[in-house]
Amino acid sequence: MLNSQINHSHPLNNLLPIRKAFVHGDTTNHSSSNAYSPANLRQHASTKKSNATRARSTSTAGNIKAISIPFLTKETTVKCVITIQPTISSAIAGVGVGGIVDGVSDLLGLSFLLELVSNDLDSKGNQKTVKAYARYNALDLDISVYTYKCDFDVPEDFGEIGAVLVENEYSKKMFFKNIVLNNGVTFTCESWVHSKYDNPEKRIFFTDKSYLLLETPTALKPLREKDMESLRGNGEGERKSFERIYDYDVYNDLGDPDGSLDLARPVLGGETHPYPRRCRTGRKMSSKDPLTESRTTLPFYVPADEDFSEIKSVNFGAKTLYSVLHGVVPMLDSIVTDKDKGFPLFTSIDLLYNEGVNVPSPDNGILSALPRLVKGATDAANTVIKFETPETIDRDTFSWFRDEEFCRQMLAGINPCRIQLVTEWPLMSKLDPEIYGPAESAITKEIVEEEIKGFMTLEEALAQKKLFMLDYHDLLLPYVNKTEAEGRTLYGSRTLMFLTPAGTLRPLAIELTRPPVDGKPQWKHVYTPAWDATGAWLWKLAKAHVLAHDSSYHQLVSHWLRTHCATEPYIIATNRQLSQMHPIRRFLLPHFRYTMQINSLARLLLVNAMGIIESTFSPGRYCMQISSDAYDQQWRFDHEALPADLISRGMAVEDPTAPYGVKLTIEDYPYANDGLLIYDTIKQWATSYVNHYYPQANLVESDEELQAWWNEIRTVGHGDKKDEPWWPQLKTQDDLIGIVSTILWVTSGQHSAVNFGQYDFAGYFPNRPTISRTKMPNEDPTDEEWQSFIKRPEDALLKCFPSQIQATKVMAILDVLSSHSPDEEYIGGNIEAAWEAEPAIKAAFEEFRGRLNELEAIIDSRNTDPNLKNRSGAGLVPYQLLKPYSEKGVTGRGVPNSISI
Repeated sequence: MLNSQINHSHPLNNLLPIRKAFVHGDTTNHSSSNAYSPANLRQHASTKKSNATRARSTSTAGNIKAISIPFLTKETTVKCVITIQPTISSAIAGVGVGGIVDGVSDLLGLSFLLELVSNDLDSKGNQKTVKAYARYNALDLDISVYTYKCDFDVPEDFGEIGAVLVENEYSKKMFFKNIVLNNGVTFTCESWVHSKYDNPEKRIFFTDKSYLLLETPTALKPLREKDMESLRGNGEGERKSFERIYDYDVYNDLGDPDGSLDLARPVLGGETHPYPRRCRTGRKMSSKDPLTESRTTLPFYVPADEDFSEIKSVNFGAKTLYSVLHGVVPMLDSIVTDKDKGFPLFTSIDLLYNEGVNVPSPDNGILSALPRLVKGATDAANTVIKFETPETIDRDTFSWFRDEEFCRQMLAGINPCRIQLVTEWPLMSKLDPEIYGPAESAITKEIVEEEIKGFMTLEEALAQKKLFMLDYHDLLLPYVNKTEAEGRTLYGSRTLMFLTPAGTLRPLAIELTRPPVDGKPQWKHVYTPAWDATGAWLWKLAKAHVLAHDSSYHQLVSHWLRTHCATEPYIIATNRQLSQMHPIRRFLLPHFRYTMQINSLARLLLVNAMGIIESTFSPGRYCMQISSDAYDQQWRFDHEALPADLISRGMAVEDPTAPYGVKLTIEDYPYANDGLLIYDTIKQWATSYVNHYYPQANLVESDEELQAWWNEIRTVGHGDKKDEPWWPQLKTQDDLIGIVSTILWVTSGQHSAVNFGQYDFAGYFPNRPTISRTKMPNEDPTDEEWQSFIKRPEDALLKCFPSQIQATKVMAILDVLSSHSPDEEYIGGNIEAAWEAEPAIKAAFEEFRGRLNELEAIIDSRNTDPNLKNRSGAGLVPYQLLKPYSEKGVTGRGVPNSISI
């Protein structure tokens, strides 16, 4: 057996005068070899390169001299540079990557122990390895990374290097960006390496070359399996921050019965409330409810490689969102004594943008990350929170009032994926009439034909596909009486629209329904656009209720469930079942970054009991149960790809002769038009990638890792749906292309479409109220209530809108959710190191990037086409949510790789 060789720094070096590590003011450059400095060795694609690298070193010893243990074979010295990303705190303080205590390790040259592993076994069937200790070299000021160096004496018969084992000698975890050898071998890490004091097991990294399981070099197969086993855990114990364990659990941590029994919430996930699975944290169970996991005020556990809070800039989405939740929201709460107080006048709403709100200045500096919201101080004790005017209102102050804009936003707003074609008449509920009342809709043929007379009959409208609907009747009706008992107002609703010859939608009717309660029969009423004062105001109020329903569905289903929540099982399964070196893992990984951290923050403060969502949206404490119902009744993986989604809603039909294989029912449907461009471009990239690594179909079916991955997504991550017949099979290249294209679309295009326009469309809350606080004036009114409405209908609308505290909380959150961070990673932007290492994949990616660049101009031209009235016209915000690229901030455009906010 070939024994591992360890190269140490020469002990005489430690006797030389040594400068104190990481002290400000030491500008001496002690880097002794530019030949393998970070400026000359290949860095990760996202790392900024510099022509003249300035470095600050802590050692006058220069390059490490190794004492070699003699071998009978000749040896080659392989030089190595390790690049470490400093944490934000250490970079700001100017202290070493390991801190002051770990300076001793730096001085002794014992920072990291690296062990190179050959692809080949020796003659006795054992691994061939060679070891060396790395020593701190420099802080590169240009690219803000620390570098470490070591030399390996590698025998000539060592063979191709395939892996490296790393032991972190520091007392805390370190973020490894890459390990670069001067023989052309690169290990792209982008990962935290735990301290050996936390976990004695060495970390394993593989080179940038991708291998299917059957192609893996023999010597690397045990390491491949061992690495995946280290990520799976055993389902026991509470997870620690340094761990990288991915495991599943139900959503049993949304409630807080230990804080108050009123904050208890049902478990989501299981037969009663089907739901996707989340990452297991292992916190102890509640003392009041054995089914509920206890909560903490600290951020919940996510695997270390999913937590970027220590290495990203302060503008990173999760950190900014956390600042709003812990800074702005409590301050707003502190200045509002009456939580139910609404806005007395519409001019009062305008003051939020014109003058802002005075709040007490915090003493923790948390608001420095929020320049859009925090405009300055009125005096030493107060700060001004002032909201930017949303673009919709900036372009057209009264757009929110108009019927055509109400309909247009169903095609080009932030929830354009709910509208559906009407295919059957009469409209019927599927709920039990014994509980919820008569199933047939009150929207009759006569009502419809009164609205479309002069165009066509009802039968002709149905046959010609001219009737469309926004349907929240059956989803919301079971919660109407429950929310009323909580002091909130909710209805089951249907909104019917007609497609005009101009290609725009016109509203025909809104039906609001309340089920039987306390001996009273079902109440339902149909509102239509009216030409008398009373009818016109009732119509405006009915629209406000529908918008609150649509806002709730958008946030709970279109946004949270279909993108954030549904994606978490894909991330967990990918890390548990696909090796680091698996090409599909490397294909998916850029689209998973940051998502689990954002999701954990949402569970902590957004979707939890009486968090932001419950306190500001119509369903209140039943918000997440409605999300579960939608998952149970509506979510299907095979409908998450855009073409299939459009077909399922009747918004398109299959047409092999049409672009992208589908023909749209409404030709000017901005979300669908632009989305199909993105989806098709993604699918072409996926096709090139998959066919390169799987040239034959049998390779897909025989890939044990790939099959285990897909099986775990179906039967565990989305286990409540495991018996559904619609799950795609995974036997051929086309099956795999369809699956990964769907995942990429959901995490990039779909999330962007429903997220980054939130402030533009909902930042002025009358355009998209999140809650309707009062019942309709004509629902069993008292004489006094009716007369009050007749006398001051505007007051009725303002009372229906969110309260002051509800509105400002949501506005602050939406401002952050709509923002791109300065270091946003856009689709087709940076090439991954593993893709760049493979010429065919690099060429395919460049084609992918080129197509995305072409889309920018196509979308721009569409937005200036006067014939496309759903995206171009006086005062309209151009539809740009699916333009691939953007600058930082709230821009209403840009498609990041992943769900990063």
